[in-house]
Amino acid sequence: MPRPRIYKTEAIVLRKTNLAEADGILTLYTPNLGKIRATARGIRKPRSRLAGHLDPLSRSVMLIARGRSLDIITQSEMLESFPSLRQDLRHIACAIYIAELVDKFTIEEAENYGIYILLTDSLRRLGETRDPDMLLRCFELRLLGLAGYQPQVFQCPGCGSSLNPVRNLFSPAAGGVLCPVCGARESAARPISVDALKVMRFLLSNNQDSIERLRVPRELATEIKYLIRAYIRYTLEHDLKSVEFLEDLERTR
Repeated sequence: MPRPRIYKTEAIVLRKTNLAEADGILTLYTPNLGKIRATARGIRKPRSRLAGHLDPLSRSVMLIARGRSLDIITQSEMLESFPSLRQDLRHIACAIYIAELVDKFTIEEAENYGIYILLTDSLRRLGETRDPDMLLRCFELRLLGLAGYQPQVFQCPGCGSSLNPVRNLFSPAAGGVLCPVCGARESAARPISVDALKVMRFLLSNNQDSIERLRVPRELATEIKYLIRAYIRYTLEHDLKSVEFLEDLERTR
């Protein structure tokens, strides 16, 4: 069903790019329209009425008019700026990474209300947590699931058997965790520890409050991070721009 000539929607600003001398193109994620792109005319002018309401990583309600190629944002009122996550450089980097993940794993005008809720809740919680590692891992796994790419962590994607607490192997190409027999046939598969598999299952099976109470040793957290990022890299067929900056910050901890 086509959108009306003028419509109203909530949206989170995933990113903003400059257009012409004073305009901008915004990539937005909405609850009922999925990802859309729209222009904001004059947004870079000092006295623009839109500028303060359309910052990247903010949630606003917008009035948008249909355009020939891109729709046009005519009014906007900020609902939530997530100020607490902006007080720390690492938290900002994590939020940018989250936004880029949503951008890369979604197509325009494909509604996915679950992704909108996951994105909103994760940005809120990110500003409240001291250590965002498990929040990011949870977001990655759940976004993959909502986008149709969830890695198999309960059953072997090779033979369909239940995965036992033994030395299994992780293969992005195969779609998740392989049993020892199937893993032996995958030259690119890498070992996954029993504890890493347990944590990944926990992240997919429990609510956010339980996950926030989870304490994971640094070495184990690093193993899980690189396994999931290898899966994301394989699925997208390229690295994310925000990963390098985020990893630089993580190395300074």
